[in-house]
Amino acid sequence: MSTAAGTRRRRMTPRQDSEDKQNTGNTMRERQQKIGLQTGTYWLTRIVFLRGLGFVYFVAFLVALHQNKQLIGLNGLLPAQNHLNSIKSHTGGMNQQSLGHAPTLLWFLDYQHNLDALLEYIAYAGLLFSGAVVVMGSANMFVMTSLWLLYHSLVSVGQRWYSFDKLES
Repeated sequence: MSTAAGTRRRRMTPRQDSEDKQNTGNTMRERQQKIGLQTGTYWLTRIVFLRGLGFVYFVAFLVALHQNKQLIGLNGLLPAQNHLNSIKSHTGGMNQQSLGHAPTLLWFLDYQHNLDALLEYIAYAGLLFSGAVVVMGSANMFVMTSLWLLYHSLVSVGQRWYSFDKLES
């Protein structure tokens, strides 16, 4: 058969037609695999969930950055230093029991003299990690564990301001 353009089209047998469709399907699958689109995967769900969780952490650390000094800083309404010192005197010093009462990174740092700066550093580190999760849409175990530890460090010394009836712990 000839067409108006003068080229010839050949007629396909049913077998050739199905092989041609399989080849087209294979190239579509290859293209999907190259860009990461596969059926039965949760790549979009994972990205949306991690970005959402990163955004929640980002807002929490941003609020902490702006309010920690006034609420739980050295001259705050309920200073975290007094809270940690009372736990230390109740448990007989810095030991495993005191870490159990208030699991925070501040136990391992010089919170007696640098509490305001340490609270800011914790908030900035949390902003950095959570911002990276929001932008990239992916995270590994180290980043997510760091975010949890940083936020839990603030919550455990936050007293009334971060109590939330202990639902977050």
